[in-house]
Amino acid sequence: MLRHYYIADDLDELVIVERELEDEGFTEPQIHVLSLDNASISEHKLNNVDPLFKQDVIRGTGIGAGIGSLLALAALIIPYMAGWHYGPIGWETFIIIALCCFIFCTWEGGFLGFKKPNTRFCRFQTLLKKGKHILFVDVDPVQEHNFREIMKTHPRVKAAGCGAATPHWVVSCQDTLENVKKRVF
Repeated sequence: MLRHYYIADDLDELVIVERELEDEGFTEPQIHVLSLDNASISEHKLNNVDPLFKQDVIRGTGIGAGIGSLLALAALIIPYMAGWHYGPIGWETFIIIALCCFIFCTWEGGFLGFKKPNTRFCRFQTLLKKGKHILFVDVDPVQEHNFREIMKTHPRVKAAGCGAATPHWVVSCQDTLENVKKRVF
């Protein structure tokens, strides 16, 4: 999948684009609108980017977990190499220290990620502050032709590049979850 980014001033235009894409077989998890005006996005019933993904929480948590893993490994290897685990303390204390290192670093990485915008959206921050809205669509290769044809009919929605998309299996899982929600609720 490939993610296409578009910039728009008018949310009404994005409503039309979203409806046309859905009529062509695109699903809700493939279409998102990034904006600082969350109230208007909700009012227009557009698929807003989840607040968790507007920040760099996922990436920060992953980096923190990596650092925590290294520290936890060091907290286990150093006592083993020094022979401290044979003493009265035993392994239990060092295992607890390793777990604390991992948990703290993972938590701290996620916390620091809350303070930063998502790295995928950094390039749009000045446009968002000017009141623009960013439409991004994850497109399968088989949908590419139809997607381009739809976007040609909307000249007020300007192309802003491409990037890495959500993996296809994640979008499929989200589609399945949405279908289950509709049937159950």
